[in-house]
Amino acid sequence: MLAVSLAVMPLVAGVKRRVGQRMGSRALEADASETTLCVWLSAILLAGLGLNALFGWWWADPLAGLGVAYVALREGLEHWNADTVDPCC
Repeated sequence: MLAVSLAVMPLVAGVKRRVGQRMGSRALEADASETTLCVWLSAILLAGLGLNALFGWWWADPLAGLGVAYVALREGLEHWNADTVDPCC
């Protein structure tokens, strides 16, 4: 499923972004950003699992977990420190 996510989700994010811009929908554009975040999280997870499965690198799974935690923390802090609050999002 991760491989499918990596193949499909960038296309979905691009379509959401284009439609959101055409409609003037900040909510849909924000959803496109979240879909892009899903792609990055899938890539990190797939890399960790793949390295462990292919090469037996046990440390790749915890490293992938740290990568996911970093992305989540960065995203959370970015939204926590946002200058403007959009009531619709």
